[in-house]
Amino acid sequence: MSLSWKERAFLALLGAATASGLTVLILILVEASSVLLPADTKFGIVFDAGSSHTSLFLYQWQADKKNNSGVISQALACRVEGPGISSYTSDPTQAGESLKGCLGEALGLIPKAQHPDTATFLGATAGMRLLSQKNGSLARDILAAVTRVLSQSPVDFWGAEILTGQDEGSFAWITINYALGRLVKYSSSGEWIQPAEWAPVGVLDMGGASTQISFVPMAPILDQSTQTTFRLYGRNYSVYTHSYLCYGRDAALGRLLAALVQQSGPQRPVHHPCYHSGYQVVLPPAALHGSSCIPSSAVLEPPRNLTVLGTGNPAACLAAIRALFNFSSCAGQRECAFNGVYQPPLRGRFYAFSDFYHTFSFLNLTSRQPLGTVNTTIWEFCQRPWRLVEASYPGQERWLCSFCAAGLYVLTLLQGYGFSADTWPSIDFEEQAGGVDIGWTLGYMLNLTGMIPAEAPAPGRAQSYGVWTAGVVFLVLTIGTVLGAGAVQLLWPQE
Repeated sequence: MSLSWKERAFLALLGAATASGLTVLILILVEASSVLLPADTKFGIVFDAGSSHTSLFLYQWQADKKNNSGVISQALACRVEGPGISSYTSDPTQAGESLKGCLGEALGLIPKAQHPDTATFLGATAGMRLLSQKNGSLARDILAAVTRVLSQSPVDFWGAEILTGQDEGSFAWITINYALGRLVKYSSSGEWIQPAEWAPVGVLDMGGASTQISFVPMAPILDQSTQTTFRLYGRNYSVYTHSYLCYGRDAALGRLLAALVQQSGPQRPVHHPCYHSGYQVVLPPAALHGSSCIPSSAVLEPPRNLTVLGTGNPAACLAAIRALFNFSSCAGQRECAFNGVYQPPLRGRFYAFSDFYHTFSFLNLTSRQPLGTVNTTIWEFCQRPWRLVEASYPGQERWLCSFCAAGLYVLTLLQGYGFSADTWPSIDFEEQAGGVDIGWTLGYMLNLTGMIPAEAPAPGRAQSYGVWTAGVVFLVLTIGTVLGAGAVQLLWPQE
């Protein structure tokens, strides 16, 4: 018996659908090629526990590393509320509790499944170095408190420790040179490569309690105690770095005050040449008793309040600041900075950040002005009466009185490092480099990634564009013929 037209149409469409479907299946199974899918993103958290405050930095990088070092970007910077952890001597547990707010903010940006794999580290700097020298037991209690909090969080906590000044300076060197593309950079072809011309940048860091200088000198480093070596992105680096404890901004200005107290005598008001004329303040005993950088001979017994009167005399201020340094110890020595400390000749450009930048930013001196202009600007600011200074900077009274002394201190310190009118233009006063905050934390994380196992890209399968297009066409044809066959079966009238 012969087939009806309806049956013939139905079988033809069904056959076409079957052939098209088999073609799609063959394209998927036979023409697919093996590919490597992108590796997962990894995360790391570093707490920078400085002398005046603590900051959290969250970093991320692809798990398939470049020459055993991750290519890292900054995902979050969070300033912890409250003072530095070294201030919690009366209640160490609060040092740990203070970290929870920023930690929670960071965890909110990391996929929950990756919390247990997020390497987390806390590094304490000069504030805790000083406390450890003064009272080692209290310093250990504070570190134990932050360790307890971070160990109980869902991250992979690697530990809390007090960094050496050399670590702080050398990791800051890594941070800036990485951020500026001096270690590795993204090429126009879409690959991470090492720059053909390598010109490393030196770094100048100043915190509240210490200051660091780090750079790659032209000649070999003669004092091995000042040398730090790294291997990053397949290349070895040898960096000179030295840290001066008690030469940070807050510590130096505290030592300056103590020296002026000794000169004034125990009962009389202290005449401060670095404070503006007309400025007067009564300071509590903690202004002298609270710092390990102030010698015991300068501490008043019994403790009493200090009345300080500003005289606005930049020449006397500069003389008092220079007395904090021992420049004569380097007389006749070419490779020496001050206090008899070995330092090779300066080389290349330098980035000055932290309190270097904050001081000169306030004084509007971050545009590479000549050294003569910088000197003149600071002296004119120091000579302005306090009432005019107050009126010019409303809402900044807390730190306003200290910028004259800080400006002259920065000048003295940089000249002690060896900068002159000729080399002054080589200093860039910056808060960021390459869009990331400058400090030791990114450098630490870059170095740390050399110890985190790399993950190979996950295997997968994919087709070429032409095969993929053909597969889509045949898939659409299959669906169309199946729908057509169904329509024939349902809608074609019976013969």
